[in-house]
Amino acid sequence: MKTRTLKSDAILLLASAIWGFAFVAQRAGMEFVGPFLFNGVRFALGTLVLLPFLFHRKRSQSGKRHPGRQSLPLEFRLFSGMLAGFLIFAGASLQQVGIVYTTAGKAGFITGLYVLLVPILGLLWGKASRRLTWAGAVLAALGMYFLSVTRDFTIARGDLLVLAGAFFWALHVQLIDGLVNRLEALELAVYQFSTCAFLSLAVALFTEPIHRDALQAAYLPILYAGVLSVGVAYTLQLVGQKEAHPSHAAIILSLEAVFAVIGGWLILHERLSSREILGCLLMLSGMLLSQAGSPPARPETETKSAG
Repeated sequence: MKTRTLKSDAILLLASAIWGFAFVAQRAGMEFVGPFLFNGVRFALGTLVLLPFLFHRKRSQSGKRHPGRQSLPLEFRLFSGMLAGFLIFAGASLQQVGIVYTTAGKAGFITGLYVLLVPILGLLWGKASRRLTWAGAVLAALGMYFLSVTRDFTIARGDLLVLAGAFFWALHVQLIDGLVNRLEALELAVYQFSTCAFLSLAVALFTEPIHRDALQAAYLPILYAGVLSVGVAYTLQLVGQKEAHPSHAAIILSLEAVFAVIGGWLILHERLSSREILGCLLMLSGMLLSQAGSPPARPETETKSAG
């Protein structure tokens, strides 16, 4: 059992690393294409990666009954997936536009605030949070101040957009929390990712130039962000969380922020000031403390799609 747990932790750590380095791919891709076109192609590729897994699962479960899931009408499953996809579209769009004006590392840490926003927003649904969660929120807010607010008390446009996106990621997790026991995870993933792809491409069609040469120039960042970040890493998360403890899994996945900083430093040669490094450390401490104070949750409720 211990070996299986360690294997699951390793798989989740790999998923976290893929998501962290995806911020680098997103930053690099903006050199060639617009944010909506990037996201549209990215999520379309991610959907295509997941489709074979969904078809295989449907075939292997043919004839088997899953109370509360397969009995739901197709219209409800589609609407739920489309609603989740809209929240991903909003979060991913704000993140992608914001990353143009900030660094990959800072975007990774600010996006990671969704880990804290989830229990805080849960208060609206009557879900109480523990004291450690609030302590983590205070630490993270202080870290956000040092990371993004300048000595002149101004905040960069990109940081503000990424922060707004984090609220939509948190809302998405809350929605998934209410759907996960009613819908098949892979089916929901395909619906939500394809919806996000459609909305992003529709906006890109009317607001951004679309040239084949630009897409060809950005093919490596798009392939990484689509195939690996959306398709492969999401599948790794599903596999890894079968054996991992939910809270433990959330802590490992929150390390994507650290990998975003490492990727930005190694590949994009980004540098953080001592003030920004202090902010990162405080935010990471707050995120980890928040998870330590969270009650055990279902593995499926911690679906991650931010990276």
